[in-house]
Amino acid sequence: MQLLRTYIIGILVLTHLTACGQTYKEEMSNYRKQYIAALKAEQRQPIKPGDEKFIEFFEPDEQYKVTGTVKLSPGATPFLIPTHSGKQKPFVEYCTIEFKLKDTVLTLHAYQSMNPMQQGDNDELFIPFNDRTNYDYTYGGGRYLDIKKGEIKNDVVTLDFNKCYNPYCAYSDGFSCPIPPQENYLKISVFAGEKLFKAQLY
Repeated sequence: MQLLRTYIIGILVLTHLTACGQTYKEEMSNYRKQYIAALKAEQRQPIKPGDEKFIEFFEPDEQYKVTGTVKLSPGATPFLIPTHSGKQKPFVEYCTIEFKLKDTVLTLHAYQSMNPMQQGDNDELFIPFNDRTNYDYTYGGGRYLDIKKGEIKNDVVTLDFNKCYNPYCAYSDGFSCPIPPQENYLKISVFAGEKLFKAQLY
């Protein structure tokens, strides 16, 4: 999971640099192609060969690209987030992000990993969340967003839910994927980003 998340952060920069002259829909199409390529290249093989055809996304919608106000969480106490395998992973809250989506004011908590094996990039922040699309349209165990601390400018950051993605546990067993804390349950439907993986239905 860490390798994919690092790859996603990298292609965020690449996508931005190559987006000149592109429509937002074209930009997202390129982003998603690179995302699937990263899944296929992952050595732990979260998806089987040919399963990429079952990876689906909502149509890109810029209404789901929002600006949020950041409030840092100095002195936050590290805690353990349960995973789908039963293991727990250490994180600490870095900040909260308040934003408006579909005329609803919402808050998400962004976390930094405390796992020494995953602290090579101390700039990376992890935002796992649930919403009301879970089980029907998206993975029941929630989805993820990643941002960089460096993207926070003057206490403001952009959240693009068109780039939210599934944990590896959505594709196959054997992974320890963090379960979004209750504080990151959005009581609206987020029809953006990656959809429910449907390979098991065929």
